[in-house]
Amino acid sequence: MIRLVVVDDHTIVRSGICRLLDAESDMEVVAQTGSGHEAVRLCDEEKPDVLVLDYGLPDLDGLETTRQIVQLSEAPKILILTMHASEEYATRLIRAGASGFIVKTAPTAQLLDAVRKVSRNQLFVSMPIMEKMVSRVAQPTTDRPESVLSNRELQVLIRLAQGMTTKEVADALHLSTSTVDTYRRRILEKLDLRNNADMTRFAIRRNLIHLE
Repeated sequence: MIRLVVVDDHTIVRSGICRLLDAESDMEVVAQTGSGHEAVRLCDEEKPDVLVLDYGLPDLDGLETTRQIVQLSEAPKILILTMHASEEYATRLIRAGASGFIVKTAPTAQLLDAVRKVSRNQLFVSMPIMEKMVSRVAQPTTDRPESVLSNRELQVLIRLAQGMTTKEVADALHLSTSTVDTYRRRILEKLDLRNNADMTRFAIRRNLIHLE
């Protein structure tokens, strides 16, 4: 039996995923939440085999949640769910310790296949993302400018691009406002951007954020 924890901040989406997984004879959802912090606690207490983790959580993003969970003494396999078919996200998350990366638009059968594969210590990446990851091997760095950013700089970029204030970013990432300002200056310099509006346009163009 594959024991799972499901994390998604949208209650209806999370409930649907839980019902789908619980309907399988070889799967059992032992806990669910909409919080990254709570996900870390639940994985430590429940010790699931697989964590199905939404990337875009309001408190901790998928990258930070993954980083904290892989440090647990009995860390589960982590399958990332996301709206963004971004090879940049996938590459960074797999480097951080995730075992799978699947877009939310994938067929339900693919999600079930992904859960089973990562539970068997196999890597799973949705085909559209895998193709991008393979193609980027021969791609010059200038064609993927976001790759010059550190993980923390990327986290700050995404939040500022989504319209968060410096204080909101600082609170979300547990940083000082001056530290966020420093990261912002570095991001603008590295990407040759002028302001937050440029960051938003850049993030949308590079498929790093999705605005409703």
